[in-house]
Amino acid sequence: MEGKKVLVTGASGFIGSFLVEGGLERGMQTWAGIRKTSSRKYLQDKRIRFAELNFGDKSQLKKQLEAHKQEHDGWDYIIHCAGVTKCLHKEDFDKGNYQATVHFVEALKELDMVPERFMYISSLSIFGPIHEDNYQPISEKDEAQPNTAYGVSKLKSEKYLQFLADFPYVIYRPTGVYGPRERDYFLMAQSIKQHVDFAAGFKRQDITFIYVKDLVQAVYLGAKPEALRRAYFVSDGEVYASRAFSDLIQKELGNPWLLRIKCPLFLLKGISILAEFASKCVGKSSTLNRDKYHIMKQRNWRCDISPLVNELGFRPEYLLERGVKETMAWYKKEGWL
Repeated sequence: MEGKKVLVTGASGFIGSFLVEGGLERGMQTWAGIRKTSSRKYLQDKRIRFAELNFGDKSQLKKQLEAHKQEHDGWDYIIHCAGVTKCLHKEDFDKGNYQATVHFVEALKELDMVPERFMYISSLSIFGPIHEDNYQPISEKDEAQPNTAYGVSKLKSEKYLQFLADFPYVIYRPTGVYGPRERDYFLMAQSIKQHVDFAAGFKRQDITFIYVKDLVQAVYLGAKPEALRRAYFVSDGEVYASRAFSDLIQKELGNPWLLRIKCPLFLLKGISILAEFASKCVGKSSTLNRDKYHIMKQRNWRCDISPLVNELGFRPEYLLERGVKETMAWYKKEGWL
């Protein structure tokens, strides 16, 4: 891959910034796709090239891509990580994930800029709460049944790409992604530091994780010929009990005493609805909402990564204990904790 050109969209975000670093580490000419207003806090390496892209306006996006083509030609690989995970209104998930992807791909086709490989970052959440009776791993043979607006928008994007004849896509469906710079799991660490550990529901919950650097490894393996027009689940290959993450955080914080609160799902649902209503009143998205409730309610997050392992040679380097240790060290170093 050395010397090849790669564009990472959503480059200013948590996962996107690590994907940019992954391109640089592989000796690639690496472009960070950002908005004009995007933060460049984690994009300071002088080797990074920038491409301002507006996925919400196809005509403007096409002009931006055309200008890039005239000056630099196209890209060998595109990693489409741009998207939205929190929105005030459900329709905004469709605009930010599905419609933005359609605009992008259509513009690439019209300008004859389709890359060798278009890697799309989707989500395990497109499958929704399945196999909760027997806790079998979710596999590519299962029917996706998303129960969140986010999951629906990601599934629509996947189906769009799969419908295109001869389009060179690779789709990744990561489970919970954690690591330095990530803010949702950071809230858990912050809560534990304040002596409170919150859990949803009383029924067994099997959880899976993927450390951000291992996700980067998996994505760049998508350049292999075997990956063409394929979709892969991504996790570290292990299954964890619901308390595993918080227990490891507690350990890295020096084992502070904890008040462990298990919230009944019916109560959590009511709180989530109220939090969503309040967020709309103030015009700011909330961490807790009905989508988040459905995610917290889901009991089975097992997924089958054997195709990724067998076809592309994926070998996770970070199990949860190592990943949490490195993440917590970063939070402390950066003054987050």
